[in-house]
Amino acid sequence: MEGMFADLYNLIITTINNLGIFGPLLGSLFIVLESMIPPLPLFVFITINYLAYGHIFGFLISWICTIIGCVLSYFLVKNLIRNRILKWIKDGNLLNKCLSYIENLSTAKITVILAIPFTPAFMMNIAAGLSNMNFRKFLTSVIIGKIFLVFFWGNIGTSLVESFKHPESLLAIAIMLILAYLISLAVEKIFKVE
Repeated sequence: MEGMFADLYNLIITTINNLGIFGPLLGSLFIVLESMIPPLPLFVFITINYLAYGHIFGFLISWICTIIGCVLSYFLVKNLIRNRILKWIKDGNLLNKCLSYIENLSTAKITVILAIPFTPAFMMNIAAGLSNMNFRKFLTSVIIGKIFLVFFWGNIGTSLVESFKHPESLLAIAIMLILAYLISLAVEKIFKVE
């Protein structure tokens, strides 16, 4: 089984390297699509970008494209799906309560949710798009939260199971979440994002 994954990895790296300048575009496309198509493994694409393009360029590609994917997902839901779902569920008291709760989350809390490596970020994109969440709040949270998420996956680059086998990975997650929370609190106060 390990040999199969190693072969797949080598095939992907060779393909990206052979694409030359189009390699980063392919890596970027996969990361943007991951924000809208949940089954795609974000950590794989980020890790590949890090390995193929180095820590700085791999980080920048992954971070910018993750932000673009989240924003696209938010606007697709907000502009194409939101009204249909809300009309379809007119008496959805539970849905309305959930959307109201999400809408009223602070920037710091949204940032932490988006920074956690194992949470499905696409759900937050959909929830933000369905609710009346302020786009500025959503974008601020995405920009800050994704720094930590991309940094984690780029440097750890392992599966959920592997991360739990190494306690230092869990410590890194805790430290990054605390940093994300503190930074988002500061940004929230300085720029009055709510």
